[in-house]
Amino acid sequence: MRLVVYAGSERIPTPIFNEKVLAGLGTRIEQTGRLSESAREKALETLRRFKLLIGHMKVKRTHVMATAAIRDAKDGADFVRQIQKIGLDCEVLSAEEEAQLAGMGVLSGIPDADGLAGDLGGGSLELVDVSGGGVDGGVSLPLGVLRVETSSSGEKAARKALKAALKQNGLRDHGRDRSFYLVGGSWRALARIDMLTRDYPLPVTHEYSLPPKRIAELRRNATAPDPALAKIIAPARLATAPVAAMLLDLLVDEIEPSKIVVSSFGIREGLLYSKLKPALRKLDPLLEDAREFGGGEHRFGQHGDLLDEWIGGLFKDEPEMRRLRLAACLLADVAWQASPTFRADRGIEMALHGNWVAVSPAERVIIAQALSSSFGRDRLSDERLLDLCDRNALARAHEWGLAMRLGQRLSGGVSSVLQRTGLNAKDGTIEVRVQRGEEALVGEAVERRLVRLAETLGREPSVVSA
Repeated sequence: MRLVVYAGSERIPTPIFNEKVLAGLGTRIEQTGRLSESAREKALETLRRFKLLIGHMKVKRTHVMATAAIRDAKDGADFVRQIQKIGLDCEVLSAEEEAQLAGMGVLSGIPDADGLAGDLGGGSLELVDVSGGGVDGGVSLPLGVLRVETSSSGEKAARKALKAALKQNGLRDHGRDRSFYLVGGSWRALARIDMLTRDYPLPVTHEYSLPPKRIAELRRNATAPDPALAKIIAPARLATAPVAAMLLDLLVDEIEPSKIVVSSFGIREGLLYSKLKPALRKLDPLLEDAREFGGGEHRFGQHGDLLDEWIGGLFKDEPEMRRLRLAACLLADVAWQASPTFRADRGIEMALHGNWVAVSPAERVIIAQALSSSFGRDRLSDERLLDLCDRNALARAHEWGLAMRLGQRLSGGVSSVLQRTGLNAKDGTIEVRVQRGEEALVGEAVERRLVRLAETLGREPSVVSA
């Protein structure tokens, strides 16, 4: 059970409060057909707390959703009535609705997702096709981590159920040679196990990917986990990791995906995304989030779009790289309040560990490199990060950062200066253009940064006034 309170932009709302309680409503439901009495009491007590909190927080809109455990239990309807007595309207999602909202959540955070999404919870596993910005079909299987056992008989029964469902719904062929997107805390815990065993340099699970051939090893690691994992993964998640790994292993065998990708967005984000107008859905979540965050940290007004336009004439970047350049420029002022010694650290931290979506690990490193260079540090200190990214892309990001650094010093962070000046590559030079009478804008510090940028690009520096 989870309460998440969101605020901020509609396209990519920011969680400002997040509390999770593992009530275990689906425990032994396969055997008894009913919700455990102790789990019911724990769940209702949790909901009473949540109801009080959202009242004190003055939350404007509240959605309460129940999934497979409540849907399948004989006493599920009675439990919903008890929830209503607390003062919360609870919607019990159908199997198809649950699957489709999980798929919408994937699309919210990974707009170009193309493959099958699998949402693993305590009581069920939902599978849905995601592609072209939409979802298709959707099936729910009683294969949650609280319903399945890792014994040989349990694995055999799970495989049989999975085979039958995939054949009946035609999803087996839909998954072959496409991405498989992991949704749900149990599978995110598996990703953390894999990250630890690989000494992976980023602690962010969203868009973490791994090849299918590594699932067998991951299953072994989940069955006998490293004791150090207890410090970073909740005990209840570690306890269900063997089941989660077994189910993933079975799925990979059946659907034969090309790669496995983790999504930190699921049903909750899918619900919010499903209610957006089409025009809002089309907005880039990375740029919208960077624009909102950068706008809250600026000194004289958000000028990231203008800075990107100011430096853009120097670079012939493909659309994917132009997008990352703009994201870096939108975050160009995030560290001005920090001590100069730590500004690069602040920029790198935001790029690598910020709660961004629609950005791969490699793309995070590219943005981090641009911000690092813009704050005066040429290289990222963690060498492991360099292995996540193409070296040519990192070199280009360094060039962006030097150009951003020049623009920030010339303008003092003020948009009007960028509007009255220009930066061009012309006849073997890098040319800064200023208004006649405003030549003094190009002071000694500006000249140093211009020279550095020109040398890096293999050109001569030039200042002209007109």
